[in-house]
Amino acid sequence: MFILKYKTFFLSLSALAVIISIFSIFSFGLKKSIDFTGGATAVVGYVPAAQVDAAKIKNVLAADFGEVKVTGLVNGEYKLSLRDMKEADFAKFQNALTSLSTTVSVKEFTMKGPSISKEVTQKAILGFILVVLAIILFVSFSFYGASASVSSFKYGIITIIALLHDIIIPTGIFAYLGYSQGIEVDSLFVVALLTILGVSVSDTIVVFDRIRENLKHVKNQSFEYIVGLSLNQSFVRSLATSVSVIMVLLALSIFGPESTRYFAITLTIGMFVGTYSSLFVASPLLVLASKYFGKKALVK
Repeated sequence: MFILKYKTFFLSLSALAVIISIFSIFSFGLKKSIDFTGGATAVVGYVPAAQVDAAKIKNVLAADFGEVKVTGLVNGEYKLSLRDMKEADFAKFQNALTSLSTTVSVKEFTMKGPSISKEVTQKAILGFILVVLAIILFVSFSFYGASASVSSFKYGIITIIALLHDIIIPTGIFAYLGYSQGIEVDSLFVVALLTILGVSVSDTIVVFDRIRENLKHVKNQSFEYIVGLSLNQSFVRSLATSVSVIMVLLALSIFGPESTRYFAITLTIGMFVGTYSSLFVASPLLVLASKYFGKKALVK
């Protein structure tokens, strides 16, 4: 039961990571893509023989459109993101691309205005709020009457604390990457965070469910002992599942397409911190809640 024995260390480590992440978020902010700020995206194709690369495209467009993000796809195709482009600039956009090579075709072109970007941001925030409320209600209902030591509502609150831990740390990392590497967050980043919420709460509930079952069958033991026993029983399962998923995500991050690379990296970070919080944060907090806000009697 080393997790509970050294719970102060594990919780302090998590608290330090969260504090650093919050500092990163407020100091650097998130570098938002045009999904949130408005602009244009396009997919253009050059024949493979043309002497064109991402750097040349970026240079020729930057003169007229400022900051441009160019992502190489396959078969001489590139995905472009132009933050300062307006619909009236399309002809100028085509002329700039043609100046590199006449064998170019614009295969996709999408404009996103400020109103659409504002709607995306509002829906993302609303989605997080609804998910958090749903999780609190679900966990509180599922663990109603699970133990006299800790009320079902505290199970829900501890789950949310663990989930905030899992969301804040990846966000803090991407805030720093945006500042140092220019990496932007887009709608896929929001999808990744919501996925992390779902996977993490599932892992936490598995541990909590094992605690609930042991509370029914293990008698005359302290609540802390039962939590430690439950962690021992679910530790290998949680770790094996998470490591398997992380290995797949790492492969996708390294060998996958550029368009989903940062989505996979976000999920990888989230899976790692989510597994940590399920085992090293949520259960120790449950013990502390029992110690300071619950009954200390033996489970009978």
